[in-house]
Amino acid sequence: MADIITELQEALGSDKVLSSPVDLIAYSFDGTFEQHVPDVVVLPETNEETAAVVRVASRYGLPVVPRGMSSGLAGGSIPMRGGIVLSLTRMNRILEIDRENMTATVQAGVVTADLQAEVEKLGLFYPPDPSSNRQSTIGGNVACNAGGPRCLKYGVTENYVLGLTVVLADGCILRTGGKAIKYVTGFNIDQLFVGSEGMLGIITEVILRLLARPPYARTALVHFPTLDDAGRSVQAVLTRGLVPAAMELLDETAIACIEEATHLGLPLDVEALLVVESDGADEQSVQREIEAIADICLRTGASRVDVARSEEERADLWRARRSVSPSLARKAPNKLGEDITVPRSAIPEAIRRIKAISAAYGLPIVIFGHAGDGNLHPNILFDRRDPAQREKVERMVGEIFQVALDLGGTLSGEHGIGTFKLPYMRQALGPTSINIQWRIKQALDPQNILNPGKVLPDLADR
Repeated sequence: MADIITELQEALGSDKVLSSPVDLIAYSFDGTFEQHVPDVVVLPETNEETAAVVRVASRYGLPVVPRGMSSGLAGGSIPMRGGIVLSLTRMNRILEIDRENMTATVQAGVVTADLQAEVEKLGLFYPPDPSSNRQSTIGGNVACNAGGPRCLKYGVTENYVLGLTVVLADGCILRTGGKAIKYVTGFNIDQLFVGSEGMLGIITEVILRLLARPPYARTALVHFPTLDDAGRSVQAVLTRGLVPAAMELLDETAIACIEEATHLGLPLDVEALLVVESDGADEQSVQREIEAIADICLRTGASRVDVARSEEERADLWRARRSVSPSLARKAPNKLGEDITVPRSAIPEAIRRIKAISAAYGLPIVIFGHAGDGNLHPNILFDRRDPAQREKVERMVGEIFQVALDLGGTLSGEHGIGTFKLPYMRQALGPTSINIQWRIKQALDPQNILNPGKVLPDLADR
């Protein structure tokens, strides 16, 4: 590695190349419990510096693993085969907010919440809001096609990408799309890179579509005696033609953990809660919608509906929702958070089957997520130090994925595939789809240096 490190230092400067054992360990893990140490870490600040790194990697056939703030939950930014970790955190500038065209041009390392705060100062709105929005970056959001609670009404990251700057595997810089809303010239290359998890190119800049910020919002907490009732209510609301901004599900274990951590006064005598929010440009319309949703929920099994009476109460409800994942640490030392999606009509059945898996193996599974679009996050709570529990978790994960596939769903709604879901990809997609995706990968990255070992089963395994 000595020659490679020297070349990288000449291209970027020694302060942007890290190779000490302490630095390498710091870039060896993500939001999961997996860990692999890279050979070197680079911190480029421009497209040209990123391209220079990739050209060095290409000459040596060395893996390049792009990385944002490492909040991923599927192992996508872990350097499984060593090589270069290319951290984009120094490429963190908002290059332009164009109020007239309602677009933002940003570097990949911009933190999602920072962009949202800046555009909202101008009366604009960037809807995708993953729960990690205070840590995750725009580049990572694009690479995994992130969503969040508001995606029920507003869509996921792919719905806001107008253009990209991408460094390809040979070091060339590709620019796609632009500020035009309609852009039907050639293949839709933007969307080829959205969700590609760094396997086809390194996203360095993004042109994003913005909306006008909705000035009014009403948020309600809906109580349900059973999880089945909550699932039926979600379906009933949506089939009536109502499209709230968010419908977030919490099961009884999640509720108990959140309440223990936050003391917000959440009810502990229910199996499920829904956090429902309506927003819009007209205050009366928003009020009518939240009232209609409350009425439907009460008719389909809800025992109570509490509508937030102030912005402070609304903020508390969302603080509760965003506290789910960290609060689970009170229940067990480790958790494996999954990210399945099923058709909305299948939510009650999916919940029943997942709870049955929990009962069969004797390990808790906490269910929460974006119920409005069928994106559930079953979290298995366990102790990694116990080999028997680790073995159970591996089998449980396979059964959870099978539930999703049996019900017409898929392995991921927003976290990506990474390495954690790789063993199940063949069953999820079938050989024809996998072969096509490998052909695309080989066309853009013939040396297989861009984030190798992720998303697609190895060629030898086909």
